[in-house]
This record gives sequence, C-alpha cells and structure tokens, in this order.
Amino acid sequence: MSYRLSLLDKSPVLADESASSALQRTLHLAQLAERWGYHRFWLAEHHNIAQLASPSPEVLIAWIIAQTQHIRVGSGGVMLQHYSSYKVAENFNLLASLAPGRIDLGVGKAPGGLPLSTRALQAGVNAEAKGSFADQLRQLSQWLDAPPQKSVDEESLYATPLPSRPASRFLLGASEESATLAAQQGWQLVFAAHLNGDSQLMENTLATYYRLSGQRALVAVQAVVADSPAEADLLVNGLRHYHVKVNGGQGVNVGSLEQAERYVRQGGFTDYVIEPRTPSLLKGTAAQVRAQLDALHQRYAVEEFIIDTPIGEPKARIRSLELLAATHLVAA
Repeated sequence: MSYRLSLLDKSPVLADESASSALQRTLHLAQLAERWGYHRFWLAEHHNIAQLASPSPEVLIAWIIAQTQHIRVGSGGVMLQHYSSYKVAENFNLLASLAPGRIDLGVGKAPGGLPLSTRALQAGVNAEAKGSFADQLRQLSQWLDAPPQKSVDEESLYATPLPSRPASRFLLGASEESATLAAQQGWQLVFAAHLNGDSQLMENTLATYYRLSGQRALVAVQAVVADSPAEADLLVNGLRHYHVKVNGGQGVNVGSLEQAERYVRQGGFTDYVIEPRTPSLLKGTAAQVRAQLDALHQRYAVEEFIIDTPIGEPKARIRSLELLAATHLVAA
C-alpha cells in the first residue's frame, strides 16, 4: 500500500510541567519524526488552554525548521478568522524563504479556543470589512500568489519577502462546504476525521473534493499503537469529543463536557445542543493499525494520513509513533 504518514502535534503540557518542557518535547518529536520517515510535522493552534502550549504555530515552525533537515513543517492550522490575511501571507512567505520547499500553510475555520480568547483576538476588528471566511481565504490566496521578483512594481503592495518556493496550501475541514471551497480556491483539502469520523460524511466530502478538483484529500485521524490491543485500549480510556452546536453562531469541537459547558457560558448562548462526537480512532498493535490505515486507503484512495496521537504520557506517545513508523516503512 502506498501512502504517506505525517504528524500533528499540539504541544501538550503535563501536570506540574512548564510550557518550556512541553515545547522542548515538541521539538524532540519533530526530530524523531524526521528520523523515522514521517513526511510532515504540523503544529496546531489553541488559545487560553493551559494544557496546550501552542497558540502560534508559525513561531514554532521557525524554531523547528532551524533544528531539522528535510521534514516538511507547517500549521494544522492557522485560525484565519482572527488575523489579517496579509499578515498571514507575510509570515508564511518569510518561513518559505527561510526553508524553501519545506513549509506548509494549513488554515482552519475553527476559533481554536473558547469565546473569551476569540473576543480578545478579534478586539477592534471590523468584521464587516473582514468579510466571510471564503473572502478571507480568497484574500490570502491573492497575497500568496504575488508575481515573481522581476515583475514587482514598487508602487504596489506585496506580502514580502516573495519566496522562490511558496508554502503549500491546505484547508482543514469536515464538510462538503469545505471541500467545495478548497476546490474552488485551489487549496488542498484535509478532512478532519480526528474530530468527526462519520464515515458517510467523510465519503461524501472526499468524493465532492475529488469531483471538483481532480485531487485526493489528506485525512487526519487519531491513531494509538501499543505492544498489545489491551494496552492500546488502556491508553485511550476516557478519550472523549463533543460538538457544541449553536443556533445562529459558530459551533466548536472540544475534548470534554466541561469545555463544552464553558464554551456555552463564555459565549452567553441560550439556544444550543451539546453532542458527543465519534472521532476516527485507530487503535491496536502496529500491524492492526496498519491494516486499518490500509482499509481507509483502499476505500477512499487516501494518499496521505495526518496522525494525531491523543496520548498524554510522553513515553507511550513516542512509542506509539515509533511503532507505527516502523511498520509503515517496512510494509510500504
């Protein structure tokens, strides 16, 4: 079976641990991922969450590319609603100039946090002038599509520096709407099955994207590998996901019922539903998880999986990813 494996990291902070230690572990994992043969290493964006140390993936990307050799590094993803499209283009054009051919710009529609942080991030922003998410993505594309250096007009505005090899572009989503938007604007789709593993939704979304773009989407999944099925079961015991659906507002995926209730309180919502979500979770021995990936590859023609490993204990997490890489590299 021929498909690539890549990693998504959230820089989890353990109890009684400093953020510095968690970030050092992220760097170490990126270096191990490069050694093991993973194709990409992506950083998530989360705000006002003490258990996660990555509010600014672009900063971490710069740090990691300076201490790795060839692995692609990117955002999974930048929460575009909070920022100027021009500034995002500047950041990733600079990164692409520092590490040509190694930078990925993944963009998402989610807030990456609860309403308190969203309000702080968007303070003073003219929402009407900013436009819809589709408008913002279109603006970002335009800034990234600047002409080559020899065509630059000094009286015009560009997102400098202009890299020789721009960042690759990915839209994170889990709907046919996202598939349509990605295809229309020339972005590669990443289906977020690690947040919503509904098989019919995934089938419809991937089919829509392929029909409109002629390209295959990447698929993000949760995967936990251990030396035995029983150990894998123990590692994912207690793993939960919830979706808060707000009438007339933006919904959000969270990792606990407590976070879901906090989202509702901070937003002052009264008309809402909290729904349990089933992520696409692959678990077992390396051979078992490899077989599950093979089955998804065969069914949906997936050419690359982004692996999110929801294990809190660092040694078990590294062991999981090492086992998966070894099995994939041997069998590929």
